[in-house]
Amino acid sequence: MRLTVFWQRMYEQFGEAYAQSLAKDYVIEGLGSRTVEGALADGASAKEVWRAVCDAFDLPAAAR
Repeated sequence: MRLTVFWQRMYEQFGEAYAQSLAKDYVIEGLGSRTVEGALADGASAKEVWRAVCDAFDLPAAAR
């Protein structure tokens, strides 16, 4: 998954403002207790991060 696709999905699911806030502030256990921004900065793939977001927020299968 490309990073642009990742952000597109984040915006679709959470809205642009909340997606940015979530990425910056919300610590996700499935990402090693890191934020989305932290995980991406540490080299985690966009696909791995998206899966962790889906799990953390129990997004529907259609969003995954």
